Amino acid sequence: MEKLTLVSGFFFLVANLFAIASLSNPEWIVTDVAGSMRLGLTQQCQRVQGRPEICISPRLSTEWMLTFIFIVGGIICLTVTCLLLMISLWHHSALKHARWLAFIGMTLFCLAAIIFPIGFHMDEIGGKPYKLPSHTQVGSSYVLFIMAIFFTIISELFSGKVCLPVF
Repeated sequence: MEKLTLVSGFFFLVANLFAIASLSNPEWIVTDVAGSMRLGLTQQCQRVQGRPEICISPRLSTEWMLTFIFIVGGIICLTVTCLLLMISLWHHSALKHARWLAFIGMTLFCLAAIIFPIGFHMDEIGGKPYKLPSHTQVGSSYVLFIMAIFFTIISELFSGKVCLPVF
């Protein structure tokens, strides 16, 4: 039982680190038309024809603001889940709370993944909801975020094995 708890906690920690890294890096959307531009949820960076790169904090669309809020909420849920899993090594009753909190975090991450592509209509991107223009692609931050969702789901499966009732 304790080994599965440790494995689950490790995967939750990895998912949490991936989510934090995805927020801190401005490469959610990348384009190389007329220079290069990297759009993120916390920064927007642009380089024009060999000049130094300029980064600013963008004014987020409603969709991307919701995405940001859901990801931060998921990070908080996973952080508390990791703490509860550590506590559960001494107080087994904390496992049930950890599992439900992780489920809420996973749900918040999934909602963020669904809402984020709606914001592709922004002027900086020039696409339509759920459709990027051909010259634009998702960047490494988005891939990190998808990996955070994947590891959260794997962790939830492990914690489900830990929390199953014994007959």
